[in-house]
Amino acid sequence: MERFDHLYDVAETAQVRFFGVATELARHDFGIVFTNKFDGKPLVICMQTGQSTLLSSEDAVNPEYLKKVFRIDCQNEAEMLSQFFQECLPSVPLEDNQY
Repeated sequence: MERFDHLYDVAETAQVRFFGVATELARHDFGIVFTNKFDGKPLVICMQTGQSTLLSSEDAVNPEYLKKVFRIDCQNEAEMLSQFFQECLPSVPLEDNQY
């Protein structure tokens, strides 16, 4: 059996926000877990695909990234989600020691 290095084991009470939207082409349901881990970036989970990513409002300005990570086919839907995430996700300043 391979040895592993224990990095962290943290329990916290996190705020979670769920939202769903429907367009003419698809329905999107997301869970956003606001946590103190991961340099303040919330964990955003797509309920349809199970895909998740750490996302800040700065990351959300890129609809192409949202299309890729959440498996969205339509550019308009990705742009709509980009606007929503930019408004509801916190801004996380880039620090020298970040990742």
